Order: sequence, then structure tokens, then C-alpha cells
Amino acid sequence: MSGPLALFLASFLALAGSFALSWLFTGRVLAYLRRKAILDHPNDRSSHSIPTPRGGGWGVMLTLLPVWTLIAMTVDHPLRALPILAGTVALMAVSWMDDRRGLGPAPRFLAQIAAVVAGLTALPGGALPGDGLVFQGLLPFWADRLVAAVGWLWFVNLFNFMDGIDGLAGGEAASVGAGLALVAALGVLDPALTLYGLAAAGAALGFLVWNWHPAKLFMGDVGSVPLGFTLGWLLLVLAASGLWVAALLIPAYFLADATLTLLRRLAEGKKVWQAHREHFYQKATQRGRTHAQVVRLVLALNATLLLLAVASLALGWTVLPAGAAAVVLLLALLARPARATA
Repeated sequence: MSGPLALFLASFLALAGSFALSWLFTGRVLAYLRRKAILDHPNDRSSHSIPTPRGGGWGVMLTLLPVWTLIAMTVDHPLRALPILAGTVALMAVSWMDDRRGLGPAPRFLAQIAAVVAGLTALPGGALPGDGLVFQGLLPFWADRLVAAVGWLWFVNLFNFMDGIDGLAGGEAASVGAGLALVAALGVLDPALTLYGLAAAGAALGFLVWNWHPAKLFMGDVGSVPLGFTLGWLLLVLAASGLWVAALLIPAYFLADATLTLLRRLAEGKKVWQAHREHFYQKATQRGRTHAQVVRLVLALNATLLLLAVASLALGWTVLPAGAAAVVLLLALLARPARATA
């Protein structure tokens, strides 16, 4: 692909085509889930009160896989994307088994480790010191890849943990995909990175039509786990390309909420692998905010973080304090009871 017009047309097709396909596929998946009575029944850790179809992530992933394959075949290097596509398929299979029958943590985690280890081969590499390294040469190659793998595993799991209210995971996936695409385009990176991000954003938005509060269906692990894997790869590629500040800022809310909640539960001696309702976004709904109100606040923060990510192209790490302050302000707001309305 060459020329700005060709890239613009490809970008439009990646976004609009993925949106249309995801909207269509998710509707078909919803009908199937209802027919088979594959439902998420409320329990004491749920944020919903009526049985709701679970597995809507099929609509997202059945869009993302073929669109990403097309991008890999026409714009990217197919062999580079192969480990990501294969890892995504494997995680979908394991996650769907978990959605349907419930798997223990060991098989899920082993599948995630295998996918991430294979996916490390799809990260950029170069001959110069720091070239293609996620941590910009601060660590030797082996340590760079080891820490990147641990961070990637955490991102896969936190994305799953944060899929707990209507619209949140879909809204975050759209924000990360679109934000990453914009930064990659402005930073004059590989056009494939822009197209991958836009395809992810379009697929998430098509799903969000069905998942906005009150949700007609839930994403399930079959969507949240492979989405965390694919988006995590894109963020690591962005960091390894030199734009590590933007790679931190774009997903900063999910990183902060999930990590702080984990550390708090560790300090309290709780079993961190068990499901719970202690994330900031969950506590906000318990204190009177609706799902839609919480997601709108997160999307507003994401827009702010994206502006800072764009600014980082010129200002570098100096924008990080502003991003941290914005995240802290939102977490503090979510921790406060909602104002009563007359």
C-alpha cells in the first residue's frame, strides 16, 4: 500500500467494515445464545439482575480474525501476524470452554502463557541497541522480553477482570483500538498498526450496539480474553516502536483500576483469583451510578488520555503526570456516592 489516499480508504474500510460485520455477527450470535439458553445467571458477584446471554464476544472475534488476516496478507508481513492469529484462536477455544463448563485456573493460565510466548516472536526486532525493545534498551533483550511477557499476561487477565458492567469492555476496546491507530498514524509507524487498531475499534463498536446498558448480551471470556491478548500485542508493538508513553496512557484507566484493586486485595489477604465486585467501576454502580454513567465517565477519561498520548509525540514523558492525575481524579470520583436526583 502506498500513498495517503490509499491508506485513508483502507482505514475507512477497516473501521466501517469491522463495525458492520461485528454488528451483524453479534446479532446472529445473540439469536443462537437465546435459542440454546446459554445464559449468565445472576449471583452475589454479578452486576445484573436477570439472566442474560453470554458469549457475545464471538461476534467481535469472528469479525476481528478475518479482518486482521486480510490486513496481514495485504499490508503486513503474514508470518509476523501468524503467532498472534493462532494464539487468538487458541484462547478463544479455551475461553469458550471456560464460558460453557468452567475451567480451573491452571489450563486457562497455561493457554495464556503459550499464546504470549508465541506472540513474543511477533514483536519488532532490530540490530541497534534499544531498537525493537519494549523498554527502550533499559533492559537486556532477554529481560526485556521476560518483563514484556509478564505485562502481557497481566493485560490479558485484567481485560477479563474489567469486563463486569454493560459497555465497559467494549468501550475500552474501541478506545484503545482507535487511540492506538491515531497515534500510530501521527507517529508515521507501520500502516498495518493503524489498520489493526481501527479494525479492533470497529469490531468493538459493533458489539457495543448490543452491549450498551441495558445489555442484550454479555461478551464472556471468549471475547474479553482474546481481546486482551490482541490489544496487548498492539500496545507492546507501539512501545517497542518508541512510543512507550502513548502505550502507557491509552489503556491507563484499565491498568490503574485492575492493578490497584489487585494490590488492595493482596494486602487484605484475599484470594485474588476469585471473582469479586471490588473494582472501582463496580463500587461506583453499587453506590448509585448506572452502568451507562460509569462508562461515559471512563470514555471521557479515555478521550483525555488520547489527547495526552498525541501530545506525547512532541513532549515525551512530560505528559505522564497529567495522565496520572486524570486517572486518579476519575478513581476518586468513582469512589464517591452518586448524587441523588429529584
